[in-house]
Amino acid sequence: MVPTHDSAKKRVRQNAKRRLRNKDIRTRLTNCARSFEKTLAEGDIDAASTAAAKVESVYNRAVSKGVIPKARAARKISRVNQRLNAAKNA
Repeated sequence: MVPTHDSAKKRVRQNAKRRLRNKDIRTRLTNCARSFEKTLAEGDIDAASTAAAKVESVYNRAVSKGVIPKARAARKISRVNQRLNAAKNA
């Protein structure tokens, strides 16, 4: 269905832009988390610590852009830090 009003047409354009931006940010979130898990599995604690900081940064940026809720980011970051601390103490 094609919109008739100019404001509706603009909304379609804005939504398309935002959808692409959000998809890119969500992909970045997944890739960062995967990278952290990979470095942790390899047993490289220093690299995993750096990756954990990167994960935290990317999640906080996603929150500030409104892509994901604040509580979800806090939960994911907390779990990353738990896994990192468990690996450090093991």
